[in-house]
Amino acid sequence: MDAPATDPGTQYLRIAHGLADAMRQGSLARGQRLPSVRETARQHGVAIGTAVQAYRWLEDTQLIEARPRAGFFVRGPRSVQLPEPTIARATRKPQAVCVDDALGRRLLGPVAAQGVVSFSSGTPDASLLDADRVRRTLVRTVQRQRALLCQYPGAHGHPEARQALARYALTLGCSLDPERITITAGCMDAVSLCLRTVTRPGDVVAIESPTHYSFLELLQGLHLKALEIPTHPRHGLSLDALQLALDTQPVRAVLVVPTLSNPLGSCMPLAERQRLAALATRHDIAVIEDAVYSDLVLSDTLRRSVKSYDSSGHVMLCDSFSKTVAPGLRLGWVEAGRWTEPLQRLKSLHGAQTAVLELALADLLTQAGHQALMRQLRSEAARRLEQARALIAEHFPAGTRVSDPPGGFLLWVELPAGVDAQAVQQAAQAENILVAPGSLFSAHARFRNCLRIGVGADWRAGHPAALRRVGELARSLVRGQMRAR
Repeated sequence: MDAPATDPGTQYLRIAHGLADAMRQGSLARGQRLPSVRETARQHGVAIGTAVQAYRWLEDTQLIEARPRAGFFVRGPRSVQLPEPTIARATRKPQAVCVDDALGRRLLGPVAAQGVVSFSSGTPDASLLDADRVRRTLVRTVQRQRALLCQYPGAHGHPEARQALARYALTLGCSLDPERITITAGCMDAVSLCLRTVTRPGDVVAIESPTHYSFLELLQGLHLKALEIPTHPRHGLSLDALQLALDTQPVRAVLVVPTLSNPLGSCMPLAERQRLAALATRHDIAVIEDAVYSDLVLSDTLRRSVKSYDSSGHVMLCDSFSKTVAPGLRLGWVEAGRWTEPLQRLKSLHGAQTAVLELALADLLTQAGHQALMRQLRSEAARRLEQARALIAEHFPAGTRVSDPPGGFLLWVELPAGVDAQAVQQAAQAENILVAPGSLFSAHARFRNCLRIGVGADWRAGHPAALRRVGELARSLVRGQMRAR
């Protein structure tokens, strides 16, 4: 009897893990050129496509890098080793939310002024997102679907677009019915619909601490209370702390970003994602999962959503492509589990998106080169983060702690205790440099000695010097404190 053929899905991992072991053992040294894809395929007796998958895996895990017209080379080990930020203590009681709207708009909104260097955005700029590809796709879709411009769109999204989103959801580990997907005006619109479906004014929502500023805006606008749950800078929301909160507080929903949380960049381990889905079922509460950063994580494994473990419909999955494809399309989607019908009724009251844009997005997601563009985006994000961490290590005050996210465009910087991050922000802003103080990311105005540094919006020649200057301003505050003692 013939031996069964080796699964191609394990072949590429076998090759990748073998090369990774050689790098760890020193057989493949830093800067050394790897065999070509064709050579690797021949050495291992596999198809070229299998060797390509192996090299892509090594790229995504930041073990190798591609150099134009030169091939693949071994990356060196991380040169910057910094302590990670501390974990915030649990808050005892839910808190009514009151955000600083003026400060939030000034620091986190679009930058219009010339000469301003911004580290406040978590959204990549147009050059990273291939605006020409988006333009060509839009023009082609309008030409093919121009009749839709003269028709009212369906409230829940064009069927073809929902089918494309269901196919995309497979990359998150989910098998979804397209009929139960609702297309929204971005991810925040999806999260808002979820909150409005499962809560009423005065209800308590458990959130990460620190959390996304826009989540706090939503909670304030919907008159909901926030219960901040301690969040580890690498592993995400503490489920032990959440369990205690569910046992002692009237929590109606949990709002969480399991993959590359904003602002920490933490990623919840898969076992914890499974446990979170089980907690939602056991306590009969909604988990609102924001997956907007999932395509930016370096490891394919960490793209798996909490929703993929949900067997009872208690997880509401929200997503968009504003961080990876085109923020200007303003399109997102949600699969609301057991709350799908009431959410879709609510959505029907607020109009629909443009079907042509929905179909253009579907086209963009299914184009042959899309995954290659995602790999390029992740690689550039990793390069910027590594450069920013190196600058912070060299120029920020001694005792500074920095997150080390496996992807994305955000760093969480914890300055030494007692340093007022808002004073650093104000001094930097006086020099046309924008950074976001940590107090913006908490309902309790905590994290007063923290900054969120974003490297997505732009990364021109002046950015490294500007980040060095932020560090100098923080160091001057430390020196002032020492003189005052």
